[in-house]
Amino acid sequence: MTRYFIFLSFRGTAYHGWQIQPGRHTVQGVLTKALSTILASEITVTGAGRTDTGVHASFFCAHFDAARDDLDRDAQFIYNLNGILPDDIAIGRMVKVKGDASARFDATSRTYRYTITRIKDPFVADTAWLLYWQLDIARMNEAASILLRHNDFTSFSRLHGSNKTNICRVTHARWHEENGRVIFTITADRFLRNMVRAVVGTLIPAGRGKLSPSDFEAILHGKNRGLAGQSAPAHGLSLTAIEYPEGIFL
Repeated sequence: MTRYFIFLSFRGTAYHGWQIQPGRHTVQGVLTKALSTILASEITVTGAGRTDTGVHASFFCAHFDAARDDLDRDAQFIYNLNGILPDDIAIGRMVKVKGDASARFDATSRTYRYTITRIKDPFVADTAWLLYWQLDIARMNEAASILLRHNDFTSFSRLHGSNKTNICRVTHARWHEENGRVIFTITADRFLRNMVRAVVGTLIPAGRGKLSPSDFEAILHGKNRGLAGQSAPAHGLSLTAIEYPEGIFL
């Protein structure tokens, strides 16, 4: 058997997240069925991580094993796979990796992007959070920079979650304005479920002058989800990058 990393993108609007769940329409379920159909064998697909219902990915990675050893060189295979997948899932490429490589556990960093629009636009309604409030970007960045000084993100984790640890290492967290939109980009070695949306939902009051940077840091010290703000809507969030060590690729 040959192991492949498969790189894809998807719009999460119609899905209950990545991970297969009984009775739910998921990206993993659709991709697994498509690969199993086209390869005429039962394929198991493992993703780089979970995404919540409605969250998108402009870049996602998963791995699977197949009897064929030429799929990475077979452009027709990717063409056919894209042909049976729905329009909101697209395969980019496939790469051979070592037999024990894991799309999930070998990832060294992940980057998410949260988009806020200040202008009502039906063409971005499913991918950006519409907010009319004026936001102080500098103040939000002052608060966001505090994330880089902490590693326990219990205050931004889903209540009663199954995480073995709430420790993460954030290496980048910054807001910027782009074409009338306000965008938050955050990179870490790992993320907790709901973490980015909880962080965004807590930084918005900072941008409105209702939460000081010291208040934001106190929330982190408190290690209590009840201290943080409400989660930002899922549809504004997109996974945009995943990094892997070069040594796992063949």
